Amino acid sequence: MISTRIACRSVAVALAVVTALPLGTEALAAPPVPAPPVPAPGPEAELVPGVAPGPAQPWQIDTPDQVLAPKVYAPSAAEDAVEPRDAAVGTYDLVEYVPLGDAVGKVACSKRTGPYQRGVERWLKLRVDGKQSAADCRAIRKFQVKHGIKPAIGFAGPVTWATMQLIGARKNPNAGKKCPVRRYRVACVDLNRQLTWVQKGKKVVFGPVPMRSGRAGHRTRPGWHKIYWRHKNHWSTLYNSPMPYAQFFDGGQAFHAVYGSIYTTVGSWGCVNLRLGDAKKLWGVLKKGDRVYVWGRRPGA
Repeated sequence: MISTRIACRSVAVALAVVTALPLGTEALAAPPVPAPPVPAPGPEAELVPGVAPGPAQPWQIDTPDQVLAPKVYAPSAAEDAVEPRDAAVGTYDLVEYVPLGDAVGKVACSKRTGPYQRGVERWLKLRVDGKQSAADCRAIRKFQVKHGIKPAIGFAGPVTWATMQLIGARKNPNAGKKCPVRRYRVACVDLNRQLTWVQKGKKVVFGPVPMRSGRAGHRTRPGWHKIYWRHKNHWSTLYNSPMPYAQFFDGGQAFHAVYGSIYTTVGSWGCVNLRLGDAKKLWGVLKKGDRVYVWGRRPGA
């Protein structure tokens, strides 16, 4: 998992610093460099992409917000006329996260209980006991095949659950009335289901679409916000990362596209990450001054 790798790298850097110290008396008297704490693993900590990553799947991609509000200026007409580059074919394929043993063994039907077992069982109208069975696996595999989720091995993972959340929300994403209804446009950001849409009054004018919000310690901030700057070809100078179709609504947090999967088990560093096509459509819907409402909590954040 990404967070574990980052922690391992940090430990390696700390060890390198200790090794590089001179061997004089001052060095011997210096206190040891403490290793950074490794975050406690969540329910998805041991899951890996079930299909080997390729050029179109930069799984390690991270698109943090810039912590502080970026420098705001008015882009020229020439700059706005340039459309961000397209994503590579296959970038947004629905690749499920599965146990390492299932991925390596290329099992046909997983015997493992997934982190979203109960929710998936309930959605498929199966017996809800939170335990994987042969019948569960067959039903989950059928759903995965129908919706292009791979590998279709019947594991109740985060991508399968996210797809169910999206399908269930399409008819009426605000059925739970969590997003305030106003006469003006409101961009609704549901951290619980990792979905976003735009409504004007009770009419949904965009979405719902899947998204990726902030990880633990860098949550997308809840409450009311306002789109204060839009930059079609934004580039994070702090993190040297592209943020196409960026629409900033709170400090360095923005809606923007990413050139990689939004279904990673680790969230962003605060921004609302979207697929390129969805971010482009949202760019045509929202305007400067439009309101944004964020609520809930990303699973694991």
